[in-house]
Amino acid sequence: MGYSENTTGLVLAMVSSLFIGTSFILKKKGLKRAAAAGTRAGVGGYTYLLEPLWWAGMITMIVGEVSNFVAYIYAPAVLVTPLGALSIIISAVLAHFMLRERLQRLGVVGCILCIVGSVVIVIHAPQEHMPTSIQEIWILAIQPAFVIYVAATISIVAALMFHYEPRYGQTNMLIYLGICSLMGALTVVSIKAIGIAIKLTLEGISQIAYPQTWFFLAVAVICVITQLNYLNRALDTFNAAIVSPIYYVMFTTLTIIASAIMFKDWAGQDASSIVSEICGFITVLSGTILLHLTREQEPANPPELSVEAQVWSILYVLGNASVEARLGTPN
Repeated sequence: MGYSENTTGLVLAMVSSLFIGTSFILKKKGLKRAAAAGTRAGVGGYTYLLEPLWWAGMITMIVGEVSNFVAYIYAPAVLVTPLGALSIIISAVLAHFMLRERLQRLGVVGCILCIVGSVVIVIHAPQEHMPTSIQEIWILAIQPAFVIYVAATISIVAALMFHYEPRYGQTNMLIYLGICSLMGALTVVSIKAIGIAIKLTLEGISQIAYPQTWFFLAVAVICVITQLNYLNRALDTFNAAIVSPIYYVMFTTLTIIASAIMFKDWAGQDASSIVSEICGFITVLSGTILLHLTREQEPANPPELSVEAQVWSILYVLGNASVEARLGTPN
């Protein structure tokens, strides 16, 4: 895979963050206008559906998610997924100027950390080999290391769903977020496989007749539905300002691990490059958490926070599908 394709993936990931970050601001302004004219969304109102600004935000979000989807075709997850944090920076900066939501000094430090970490990741990002068929991707998916990873993931998810969730789900958010993050990692690798199949088909090498294509599609649908279900439970049960950063950290980490095992993202890289990427990744996570913590301290209207946080979290699920994980808390 050439440098130009990595660059294409990088540009698409940044465009995705720009559109997703902007979509949140447009939606929030639309929600505020709708609340002034009718019943608030936080208490069950739907007047925002008549607000053009809200629909502009929805369209912008879709464009961002499509860009993120395509980015995974050209670049490895270790490059694309952490860049989702840039959408949080964009929304925070735009909120500061457009919504008069003050960005605190520590929040600025968090933004800088995200940018620095992203630059480090971009500089040391690996060059990914582009599979030439869905069958080649299938061979990667059934290699022993990834099969063991998938088996372990399914076992842990089953244990969390059927044993721990009924007993501790209402008191421990890590149960819900663990299910979301583990399934999210499988979502990303499945969607990456689907994206490559679509790209090859558009280039004249049809992959539609292969059953593996439809298998990856089925896996992606099941995983996305499961993610949304348990993410909504987490948001409904716990403080969204705490759920979102923890989910982002878990989802991004597991996505990078899953992609590295299946697609061998780090194959051929020297130790210094891998360590640099890990340091950049930790820097991004630190900045994201710091930004969330500073914004959590700001006064917010609880009903509005719940709705906005839920929309923002769903964006990460779909985009890193991640859905993503690319999610931040709006207020």
